[in-house]
Amino acid sequence: MLLSATPPPGPRPAQEVRLREEAVRHRDLTPPRTHPSASITWLGPAASNPALAYRVTGERAHLDESRRWIEAAVRLPHWGRAHMPDHDLDAGWLLHHLSLAHRWVGDELPDGVRALLRDKLSLQGRRMYEFAVASEGRWWSSSYWQNHNWICYAGLATAGYVLGEEEWTGRARNNLGTVLDLMPADGSHAEGVVYWRYGVPFLAIHLDLLQEAEGIDWWERGGFLAGTFRYRLHQTAPGFAFNVDHGDCHDRRSGHSAGLYYRLAARYGIPEAQWMGDLASGELLRQEAAESGVRPGILPEAYLEYLWYDPSVPAARPTETRAYFPDLGLLAARTGWDDDATLVSFKASPGGGRTAWETSARHRAERGWETLNQGHHHPDSGSFVLISQGEFLAVDEGYSNRKRAAHHNLLLVDGQGYADEDRYHVYRDIPYERQAGQRDVLVDTETGWAHATAEIAAMYDPALGVRRLDRTLVFTPSGRLVLLDLAEAEAETEREWTFLLQTDHPTQPLPDGGRLIRSGAATALVRRFAPQDVSVTCEVTEVEANPTSSTPDLRLTRTLHTLRSTTPRSSDGLFLTSITPGGAPSGERIACPEGYGVTYPEAGESVLLSPVARRIRASGVSADAAALLTSAGAAPYVVRCTRLELDGRVLLDVAEPYTGRVG
Repeated sequence: MLLSATPPPGPRPAQEVRLREEAVRHRDLTPPRTHPSASITWLGPAASNPALAYRVTGERAHLDESRRWIEAAVRLPHWGRAHMPDHDLDAGWLLHHLSLAHRWVGDELPDGVRALLRDKLSLQGRRMYEFAVASEGRWWSSSYWQNHNWICYAGLATAGYVLGEEEWTGRARNNLGTVLDLMPADGSHAEGVVYWRYGVPFLAIHLDLLQEAEGIDWWERGGFLAGTFRYRLHQTAPGFAFNVDHGDCHDRRSGHSAGLYYRLAARYGIPEAQWMGDLASGELLRQEAAESGVRPGILPEAYLEYLWYDPSVPAARPTETRAYFPDLGLLAARTGWDDDATLVSFKASPGGGRTAWETSARHRAERGWETLNQGHHHPDSGSFVLISQGEFLAVDEGYSNRKRAAHHNLLLVDGQGYADEDRYHVYRDIPYERQAGQRDVLVDTETGWAHATAEIAAMYDPALGVRRLDRTLVFTPSGRLVLLDLAEAEAETEREWTFLLQTDHPTQPLPDGGRLIRSGAATALVRRFAPQDVSVTCEVTEVEANPTSSTPDLRLTRTLHTLRSTTPRSSDGLFLTSITPGGAPSGERIACPEGYGVTYPEAGESVLLSPVARRIRASGVSADAAALLTSAGAAPYVVRCTRLELDGRVLLDVAEPYTGRVG
C-alpha cells in the first residue's frame, strides 16, 4: 500500500478531502533555511502529503509544494539539532516521509532535486544504520518496547526499500520480528496512550512495507497488533474525545490515530476500529489538532488515512464496557460510552509490564544489554483514574520528568513513595524482585461488576519494613467505587500511612466528614469509612516536565490538588473509602464481625471484602471469599470463594477457590 501508493479498492471521498487539505496546509509558510531549535519531524509529512496528493489528483501545485519541503529538508546538514542529531526521531521521521516522497514523485522532480534527495536519503540512512549497529544493547537500537525503536527502524526500512539497501532493511526486519515476539499479546502498552498514538503507527507502517516489498506477512506474529486496538479503546474516556493518561501523557487530547484505526480495522475486521477512525478523522479531528501537545500531531496522518482506509469494512460503535489486560495489570470498567458515563482505570504491574520486565532481565543477565527503556513509565502501580459526567475527577499527573508516587492516587509510608523514585527512568537498575501486580481479578460483562487487588508493598524502600500494602478496587454496576487499602509493617515497626487523592480542583469538606470533588458541573462524594483518626490536609502539587529533548526550552506544568489523609503511627493501616459520582448518596458501612463492607441501598448494591483472610461474616452472610458482590434482583458474584451461605442457604461449597457468578 505505502510504497505503491495503492489503497484498498472503493470510494474514499472523506479521506481524499483530508489529503487535499493537508497537502496545502503549509503553503503560507516559508521553509526554514537553517535548522530550527525545535524538532523538524513535521518537515517530513509536509513533503509526503502533497506528494501523495499529486499522485491522486495530478494537480501540479501539489508537486510544487512537495518539492519546496523536500529541498528545505535535504539542504539541512543534519536531521535533528538539540538531541542526537541524525540518530533519533527527527531523522527517523524524515527518512520515512522523504523516502515515500521519493518513491511517489521522484521521477517528476528535476534531475538536480532528485539527485539531492537520493543522496541525502543515502547519507542519513547510512548514519542511522551505523548508529543502530554501534549502539546495540544500549538506547533505541534494542529498546524493543519503546517508540524510538519503532520509529527509527521504520524510517530506516522505508529508506532501505526505496534505495535498495538490503543491509538496512534486513537489520530493520530482524528488529521488527523481535519486537513483535516480545510485545504483550494483550495489546497493552506501558508508555501510555500518547506514546501508543505516536509510536505504534510506525509498527503498522513497517509491517505494511515488509509485506509489500518482501511478501512477508507478520501481522499475526506475536498478537500485539491484533489486540492493541482493544487496549486503546478501553483507555478512551466516555464521549471518545479524551484519553486516560496513565504513563507519560502530554495532555488528555493526544490520543487518536485515525490512520492506525483504519489499518487495524481492515486487517483484523474490527468494526469498532473503523468507527473510531471515522470519528477521529471527522468530528474530533480539529479539536485534537488544536489542543494536542504532541507534534507533528494528528493532521499529518492524512496520507495514512487515505492509503489505509478500506471502505468495505463495516463500522460499529463500541459497546464493551469492561476489560482487563494482564500484562500491564490494567483493569478498565465503565457504565457506558456516552459523555456522562463513569469510567475507572486501575493498574499495577512490574515496570514496563510483565513481559518486558522479565524479558529485559534475561537480556541483562545473558547479554549485558539494557533493552527496557523506562523513561515514560511511572511509579503508579495501585493508582487509578476516575472520569464521570464528562470530567476528570480522580486524576493522574500526565507527563513528568521527576516521577513520584506522590503525584498519583496512591499511598505513602512515612511520607515516602516508591524506592528509587524522583527521577526520569524510575525503574532503571532496581532489583528484579521489586514488582507490583494484580490478583483476584473479576471482570463481569453481564451485570457490570469489576474487582481487582493490587499488591504494591515491594515497591517501597525495604528499610520501611512494609510487609503488605494491598489495594482492592471494586467498581459497581452503577458506577460507584469502593477502595480497601490494607497495610502491614514488620513486627514492632510503626509507620504513618497516607492515602492520596489527586484532583484538578480543590476538594471541599462536607459536614459529615466526607469531601466533594467538583470539576465543572461534575461531582463525586468521597466518604472515608475507616479510619476515623486521621490528619487531613489539602495541598497544591505542581508537576513540571520537558516532554521532548529535541526542544529543550519546552515546559509543561500541571497543577494537582492533593488530598492527604494520614494515620497516627501504627504497625498496620486500613482505609475503607467510597467514591460516588454524580451526587448519589455516599453509601453506608456494613457491620462485619469479619471482613469489610459498604452498601448502597438506593442502588441495591453491596460490597463485602476480605482480600487477605478471605472470611466474610455479616448479617445473613457467611462467605469464605476475598469478595462478595451483590445487586438487587441478580445473582451474587464472588472472588476466590470456597463457601458461600446467604440467609441460611448454602449456594457454593467447593474445594478450589472460585471467581464468578454464583447461581
